[in-house]
Amino acid sequence: MRVALGQGATPSDEYLAFARQLGLSGVQFNTPLIPGERRWELPDLIALRERCESYGLRLEAIENVPNTFYEKAMLGLAGRDEEIENLQFTIRNLGKAGIPILGYNFLPGSVWRTSIAGSGRGGALVSGFDLAVATDPARSAEVFVSRRDRRIEGAKDSFVQGAHFRRDLEIDDEAMWSHYRYFIDAIAPVAVEAGVRLALHPDDPPVPTLGGIARIFRSVDALKRALEINPSPALGLDLCLGTVSEMGGEASVLEAVEYFGKRGQIVYVHFRDVRGTVPRFEECFLGEGNYDPLRVMQALRSVDFTGFVLDDHVPHIVNDSDYSHRGRAHAIGLIQGLLSAVTHEAGQEV
Repeated sequence: MRVALGQGATPSDEYLAFARQLGLSGVQFNTPLIPGERRWELPDLIALRERCESYGLRLEAIENVPNTFYEKAMLGLAGRDEEIENLQFTIRNLGKAGIPILGYNFLPGSVWRTSIAGSGRGGALVSGFDLAVATDPARSAEVFVSRRDRRIEGAKDSFVQGAHFRRDLEIDDEAMWSHYRYFIDAIAPVAVEAGVRLALHPDDPPVPTLGGIARIFRSVDALKRALEINPSPALGLDLCLGTVSEMGGEASVLEAVEYFGKRGQIVYVHFRDVRGTVPRFEECFLGEGNYDPLRVMQALRSVDFTGFVLDDHVPHIVNDSDYSHRGRAHAIGLIQGLLSAVTHEAGQEV
């Protein structure tokens, strides 16, 4: 097990140097700013990997292609086959470029929040979600939707306030499961051939529906079903502990680690937490949320998880940057300490 720096959009000198300064061996990118309106070309992916390696860093994974690459596939609209073909092309290029993991979501409605405020410890800026607000048409201006079709350099998410991706569709659970099966059956064999693992992120927030579109990956049982639909060895989870904590707190987190870890289905981990569970929760510093971080790190070790862990969302603290360098340094340092502790417990070298 190892810790990586994540959620950057570009391999800037600052981003890569920051990873080295924190003593990390690898980096991950979320919806990176790579040329291409429908797919990614091989030379650009090779250049990204080589740029990381020039700093002595491993490119661990790319998380998310732009939603516009496969929105029709998620929604079951005409044109989805062309999108799937382009995604197959991108996956093949990832394999050829030596990039071993593609994290993805099946969330056309994207990530929702209903507050981004200084309500964290000591006035730290954190995000929160309240289903009552999100589903009240009179309060739509309070809703923030994370845009996954474009990125702002240096920021984790580009939130649009009071705007939803679509207002003209209603898709229920059954239809979304059908769309997912069609999608995953088409790309899983290509991922196997390319030597690329596909890591599914659970739906955040994990509620039944938002904006008329079902959010099917909202429970640990739903994640089990996702991996049972197609038993391909290429498929696994981007196990976002924060999202699973939103589902049912520490019990859900430990259940997921135990179940998927023993089956080798945890590809990598987002190590964050929240206070509260759906229908209302707020992000927080590690150690003040629903689960005991040490207990969860011990659980990851006990199932012999050997992938990488990253910080994901972090509170925005005093004098922080848009990327939350200070908040991330705090979170990563804590994660490194937890990993060191459980490694020494096991009598291993860090």
